[in-house]
Amino acid sequence: MSEPVVKIDGLVKRYKELIALDRLSLEIYDGEIFGLLGPNGSGKSTTINCLLSLLTFDKGEITVFGEKMRPDNYSVKSRIGVIMQNVAVFDELTVYENIDYFCGLYIKDKATRKQYVDEAVKFVGLEDFTKFFPKKLSGGLLRRLNIACGIAHKPKLIILDEPTVAVDPQSRNKILEGIVELNRQGATVIYTTHYMEEVEQICTRIAIMDKGKTIAVGTKEELKKQIKNTETINVEVMELDDKQLDDIRALPHTYEAFVNDGRLTVKYSGGKHNLIRLMTYLQEQEINLGRVFSERPTLNDVFLEITGKQLRDK
Repeated sequence: MSEPVVKIDGLVKRYKELIALDRLSLEIYDGEIFGLLGPNGSGKSTTINCLLSLLTFDKGEITVFGEKMRPDNYSVKSRIGVIMQNVAVFDELTVYENIDYFCGLYIKDKATRKQYVDEAVKFVGLEDFTKFFPKKLSGGLLRRLNIACGIAHKPKLIILDEPTVAVDPQSRNKILEGIVELNRQGATVIYTTHYMEEVEQICTRIAIMDKGKTIAVGTKEELKKQIKNTETINVEVMELDDKQLDDIRALPHTYEAFVNDGRLTVKYSGGKHNLIRLMTYLQEQEINLGRVFSERPTLNDVFLEITGKQLRDK
């Protein structure tokens, strides 16, 4: 395997008694959309800030593009684009002027910069808003402007720290589609979020973080293979007695079954015909049924089983 674009080795960051990062190690390779998944307070943003040398850390080492990352390593920093959770643009400048300013920090040739800015405007779909000031933009459009400012200079490594927080579904989809396209054009992407469905949708590899540690790393398929659950079947039931519930628990490959608010939930580990077997039993018992649906494990199931906690979307 090639040398990683980003290598974090044994990173420790403390805030007095609080250990924000606890011997964190990660390797991110060229061409990945690498997801950092975890709840607020898990260490995602701290990791990014240390990676960018915006925070000092107590122990460990970070290399980017094969070079040790330092606050004054501008040759490396010029190849990085950063889109943070908090929108960082100038209210006094128009949409176009904002993008031109941030691009101009890296691209000095005027003709090249104009080309790059025009391409960034088109990429995020702000052609009709170039003369608007940020305060006149909706939340979703403001997020798009923030992204344009971070990617206009065509960085090879793009870091996005929860860029879809508090945006409407249409803008969220536009942002996610844009990230995939940037990756297709050759950028390596680090994407931090607590939205499970976004990670499932776009990330090629994922690190699940909790309490400053990586507790699992892999593709979504690899992560799902690490847990016991392979299938969950939910059935709306009118009535189910204790003996019937015990019978269901005794069915092959069942490791958990319970009823809550008129819904039977049965969890399986392995097996190919779990739904047929369960339906056969319920019909034999002449149990009145409502909706029936089968679900394969999600990243939320992975997180819940590994950490014992639920990661809920906001």
